[in-house]
This record gives sequence, structure tokens and C-alpha cells, in this order.
Amino acid sequence: MKKRVAAIITQYKLNSHADVIVSRLLGELGYEPQVEVVAMYVEQFTDRDLSRDLAAKHGVAICTTIEEAVAWGAPEQTIDGIVIIGEHGDYPWNEKQQHLYPRLRFMRETLAAMDRHGIRVPIFLDKHFSYDNEDARWIYEEVRTRGIPCMAGSSIPYTDYVPHFDRSFLQGGRTFFVVSHGGHESYGFHGMEVLQVLAEHRHGAETGVASVHSLAGDAMWQAMDRAEWPEALMMQALALEPELSGRHPRNECPDPALFVVTYKDGTKGYVAQLHKFATRWSFAVQDQTDASIAAYCNTGRERPYSHFTKLTQLIEEMVLYGTPPCPIERNLLTTYLINTAMESLYVGSPLSLEAWSVAYDPKK
Repeated sequence: MKKRVAAIITQYKLNSHADVIVSRLLGELGYEPQVEVVAMYVEQFTDRDLSRDLAAKHGVAICTTIEEAVAWGAPEQTIDGIVIIGEHGDYPWNEKQQHLYPRLRFMRETLAAMDRHGIRVPIFLDKHFSYDNEDARWIYEEVRTRGIPCMAGSSIPYTDYVPHFDRSFLQGGRTFFVVSHGGHESYGFHGMEVLQVLAEHRHGAETGVASVHSLAGDAMWQAMDRAEWPEALMMQALALEPELSGRHPRNECPDPALFVVTYKDGTKGYVAQLHKFATRWSFAVQDQTDASIAAYCNTGRERPYSHFTKLTQLIEEMVLYGTPPCPIERNLLTTYLINTAMESLYVGSPLSLEAWSVAYDPKK
């Protein structure tokens, strides 16, 4: 008998994260799942909703509360895993350009239901923990206290790099430059993930981040003119997109931003948000000898978005074996990074991350 999974979802429509993840778990999109989705809670139904038709097709219960989904089949046969997708849907924005998705509320209700029904199963939480660092820390502490295997983040860290390079080069990396695109928060989070997955391989593992500073518009380019950040590495990463050859984002990107991450050990990380210019996540890494490599994340650009296949496989493996694919501390740190970057963008000054220190060994 397959392991049984409950899905907690904000909105389920074509090409939403619920679609490209949960649809695979249902056996759609050419995917053969190792687990069985038995219950779904969907908070917002629209005229584009896919959940009800797919639930009817696959014999999945549509529940009216998160607790009902979490407790489906209990006490005789409890679920074996929970997938929480708080992405997409009609939710407000704050003054910092953050989308206020209810991931904290979803986690609170999920954990409360698990406690009431004596359930301890792995949880996947899509993307970053929360738009608020206090809330993110609460989620981290609560799953750790309960001993619950937890996986968060997105599909991007698990993509293949093109061209292939010797990963041992990253051990000596001192400057990491990521080119990203899309919304400053929504896709900037992916940029922070790419940065952290690279940077955590340096000698000494991850010892923490000292500060984050965000620059936008002309301020970004003026800082470039003052040689405050490595333009050459940005152009090296952009050169991996043939259609951008010889073009500079300064002249074409309407709303650029740069997130500058200063690590406690002196390592520097940069994420350039080049919306409506770049079209993929690419990066360049330089070591202490000024040698460098560049590559891009090989994501599927059309439906069914092949990079979500690997993510779905990793979710299933965690449900089956109880082992997340990376330390949860990476997910916590990338949450802190994007939240602090958005706040820095809002206040217009660098912000310390000393109070939100995260250190971890990526090999554990």
C-alpha cells in the first residue's frame, strides 16, 4: 500500500505550484507517483480551479478545514505526509512589496491538528517559511521541537547546472554572483536559494550572514560605476544567454534591483533582479585567485516544467524515508535573506542579520 498524503493549498489552477506539484502526486503530467494523495484542503476556489475535477477523478476527498485533511482516516489509518503549498491566490501585499501568503497560519493549524490527533509525519512547505522573520523562526523551532522531518524551498536548488563544472571549485569561492529575474520577492527568493546552495559549499561550511543591502534602479548602476559590485561577474553570467550577448541591463531593464549579501567570513554574495531582461537563473563564482566559473540552472520553460519532477521526487522520498534533501537551516536562512532584502529595499539602507544567525553544515 502506498504512503498517504494530505495537501493543504491556497489555490489550485493551471500552472500554479499546486498544479505542478500536487498534480504530479496525483499521477498527472506524465508522472508516476510513489505516494497517494487522499485528502486536500483548498482555501480559494476560482473559475479556473482544477482541484475539484482532479479530486473526483482520483478519488481524493476535498476537506473543508485543514484539520479535516490532516486527520483524514485517523485514528484507524493516519496520513504519512503533508504537502503545504501557500503560493498563488488572492492575498494582500504589504508596503515592502511582500505577498502575504498564509504559510504561518497553515503551519499553525497543521501542527495543532497533528498534536490533537497524535500524528508525526514529514511536512513539505513550498518556498520560504514566511514573509516575517519572527514567524519563520517559530515554524523552524516548532518542527524541530516535535522532531518532524521538514523540507521547504523550491525546485530551483535541485536543477542541473549547464555547463557542468567541478563542484570542488565552490570550496574556494569568495564572490558569488547570481542573475535572477521576475518579481523581487517571488523570484528573488529563488535567486537567494541559488546563491546559498553555491555559497554553502565554501570551506568551513555555513557560518552565517552579517548583513543584507538592497539597491534599486539608478542607485544600483551608480554603485556599479563606483566599482562597489562586480559588473564583470554579472556580464559573465548573462553571457550564458545567447540572446543577451553584447547587451547590458542598465539600458534595458525597467526595474532592476541588487541584493548584496555579506557573510560573516567575508564572502560576498550578489543577486541581481533583472526583470524583463534575464530569463533564467545563472551565476558566476570567483575564487581567491580570481579564477571563475559560470553556469545556469537548467529549468523547463514550458509545461509540464520538468524541474518540478525532481522536486516532487524529493518530496516523496522524504515521505517514504523521513529524510529531507537538505538541512532545514538552509531553508530558514534563505527565508531570512529574502525577507531582509525586501525590508532593505523598503528602508533604503543595509540591514544587519546578526540577530538572525544561522550556521549549518550542508553535508549533515
